[in-house]
Amino acid sequence: MPRARVTRLSMAAPDDTAPIRAAIAGGEIDPGAIRAIFAKTEGNGCVNDFTRAFAVQSLRLMLGAHLPADAVAEIAMVMSGGTEGALAPHWLVFEALPDDGPGENALAVGVHTTRDLAPEEIGRNAQVALVASGVRAAMATAGIENAEDVHFVQVKCPLITAERTAAAVARGATVATGDTLKSMGFSRGAASLGVALALGEIDTPSDDAITTDRTLFSGRASASAGIELMANEIVVLGHAPSWRGPCRIDHAVMADAADGRALAGIFARTGLSDDAFLSSAARERVICVLAKAEPSSTGRLRGHRHTMLDDSDISPTRHARGFVAGVLAGLVGHAELFVSGGAEHQGPDGGGPVAVIYRTA
Repeated sequence: MPRARVTRLSMAAPDDTAPIRAAIAGGEIDPGAIRAIFAKTEGNGCVNDFTRAFAVQSLRLMLGAHLPADAVAEIAMVMSGGTEGALAPHWLVFEALPDDGPGENALAVGVHTTRDLAPEEIGRNAQVALVASGVRAAMATAGIENAEDVHFVQVKCPLITAERTAAAVARGATVATGDTLKSMGFSRGAASLGVALALGEIDTPSDDAITTDRTLFSGRASASAGIELMANEIVVLGHAPSWRGPCRIDHAVMADAADGRALAGIFARTGLSDDAFLSSAARERVICVLAKAEPSSTGRLRGHRHTMLDDSDISPTRHARGFVAGVLAGLVGHAELFVSGGAEHQGPDGGGPVAVIYRTA
């Protein structure tokens, strides 16, 4: 039976793989068991954020000393750019270790990488369908039979650049948007609707609904767009009876960017804390917090005007990341949190999913 192990390691720079190397040398991480690596990198999180590709390249070079190239290529590497405010750059390493013990319905990790998309497929129903199929495949790989046992789905998806647009036009095709920054939202939105479709949260949407129909969303999807790939890398996190070990996961949906009660509810349900704030002992049991951040489209938060959408200097997703991270850090007790900006169809307008991976007492 597989046993999940999740390790959080601080990062000094996008190429700082030394903590992972040290954990491998110390027997705390088995490179052959790694299924996925997430990271928060300190770039701007926008189209030209090359800290993501830099981190991926650094990981592949480091892991290449331990694994053959084809094995390294099978590891999902999800780099989320943007550490605004006090967000701390860090790595999250997900392993599936062999274990002879009986299954315990513990944390399960499923990974699937789709084929590359053509630029004209990004942000459209072709991407929705492809991600939905990929989520189902990742669930099958992890042995997760029921959609309700899925608690978080992380997708790394592509974006549209000017060069990719030109290639599509040369073939007589059109793209969802010619605005490279907006293309990130289209891709995140389509990927998230694909998760929602796979988990039975929605029916098949129309192309016109992507980024516009805010009533359509997944309560368990997290999508991050980047320039460094053209496929969709999908990591499904949930519970499966065939998995064992102390790791568990729970999730909730933040109604808005200030909804710390969603995280507090997870703490209460899991027995981590009764008063919303983690004690030092409970904090040791929390491996990671995964969340989405999005400014509300109304320009208001609980009746009061916010200016995240009006700032021409800084992308709204950057404002939202820093704000949500502050809300959650106040409850967790630190800011080494995986908070991803841009929550199109990921939770309700202005809100987003939040999940906690923790160890049983």
